[in-house]
Amino acid sequence: AAFKERHDYVVDRLNKINGLQCLPSQGAFYSFPNCQEAISALGLADDLALAEHLITKANVALVPGSAFGAPGYMRLSFATSLENLTKALDRIEEAISKA
Repeated sequence: AAFKERHDYVVDRLNKINGLQCLPSQGAFYSFPNCQEAISALGLADDLALAEHLITKANVALVPGSAFGAPGYMRLSFATSLENLTKALDRIEEAISKA
């Protein structure tokens, strides 16, 4: 139940951030948002540059989708507390909205 709550929260929050689009996960504890619009809006080269941007500007670590053969996407784990997820998504939203 806790993972379902976190999943739903993360997907909803990601979809509310301009430049991100996220479909529901299929049983994993990761979300995999499409970040291509955010990458473009920030003037970044690719998902690796976005990952670097988020770690330096938002202090949040995501895994670039290109590591999984899906450039333009990012992998975010929701295997942490809802409090941590809220803080991380607030930081992500702020870092991306500065485009």
